[in-house]
Order: sequence, then structure tokens, then C-alpha cells
Amino acid sequence: MSAPGAPETERIAAVLFDFGGVITDSPFDAFRRYERDHGLPDGFIRGVNATNHLDNAWARLERNELDFDAFCEAFEAETVAAGGRIDARDLFAMFSGQLRPEMVEAVRRCGEHFKTGLLTNNFVTPISASGYSALAEVLAMFDAVVESSVVGVRKPDERFYLMACDALDVSPRQSVFLDDLGVNLKPARALGMATIKVTDTSSALTELEEVTGITLR
Repeated sequence: MSAPGAPETERIAAVLFDFGGVITDSPFDAFRRYERDHGLPDGFIRGVNATNHLDNAWARLERNELDFDAFCEAFEAETVAAGGRIDARDLFAMFSGQLRPEMVEAVRRCGEHFKTGLLTNNFVTPISASGYSALAEVLAMFDAVVESSVVGVRKPDERFYLMACDALDVSPRQSVFLDDLGVNLKPARALGMATIKVTDTSSALTELEEVTGITLR
């Protein structure tokens, strides 16, 4: 049985995962906390990031086109233009990046049957350079890790997904991709990947079990 939104695929050979919002808790949780603590409208930060989303400060940071200081200046100017005011450094200090154990276990089990890849839009210090030992253990589970800050391309650019497929030597139609953002799933689906939107971990794992035919919990 195919997951909702899954195109006609070949036999699954690779499972691809987003990082924040899938393997770890979502940065949107930090956005909501910051908005609540500073009296900003719900969804304000996401709205700023959705404006000129291919070339705004956040996009340029994730492509490593801005260093962190330059990003903070540009992002804070964008928030003022949108009618609010955000201290970018205070916002980033709220990111926790807590691992989701059930999703980590799913990665491990997928790795016993399929090739696995991590596809992440990230910034400043690549996650592969992190000294966080638990995170390093998770990263070691993947056959390929594709980071926007390293390759200079970010989701939803279709080249990002093709880089992952090339690294794993699979076609998009042999792949299933999990992400928490529909805008990132749309180009993957257009390339032929099966896609799963992660809004609830348990439901996403149920869909992934249906696509892969293996038990993940």
C-alpha cells in the first residue's frame, strides 16, 4: 500500500530523511516559543521566512552565502520590515535539537534493508562537524548526508534531491522521502519519490512501514 501522495515508484531501495522536524524536534517549536514570549503574532517568523523564500536571509544562510553575523543583520531587518522585531541570536539560542528516539530507531531498521540518506537545510556549522556524540552516532547510521551549507544548494531546489540519489546510486523512483514541510516534499514527489509528511511521528512511521514493508517499532 502506498502512502498518500506517493507516485508510482519502483521497488524501494532508499529511505531519505529530513533532520529538524523529523529526526529531531522542529525549529518551529522554538519559533512559537519566541513569538509567545515576545508578544508576536503566531506564525510571524514563518511568515518572514516565506517571503522571498528562495533568496531571503534564511535561505542565504543555509546555502552558506552569509556568515552568522551578516545573517543576523539581514534577518533582523526583514523582521522589522514585516512589522516586528526579533533578536536573531536570542532566537537561535532557543533551538534544542532534541532527538526523537522512535525516529532514530526507524533509521536504524531502515538501514538494515535499504540505503539511507539525510537531507537537511542547515547553517553556520555543518551538523557533520558537530561534537555532540549522540548526534554523531545518528549521523553515522546514514549512507549519505547532504547538507545545504556544504553543497551550496537547499531544499526545495530539485538538485538537492538528485545529489542525494547520486550519492546513494538510486533513482528518485526507488526512494521515499520524509520531511515536515510540504514545500520540500513537492519537488521530491515531482521527481518520482514517494513522500511522507511528518506532522506526527507515529503516523509517519505507520506510512513508512506501509511503503517499505518492514516493521519500524
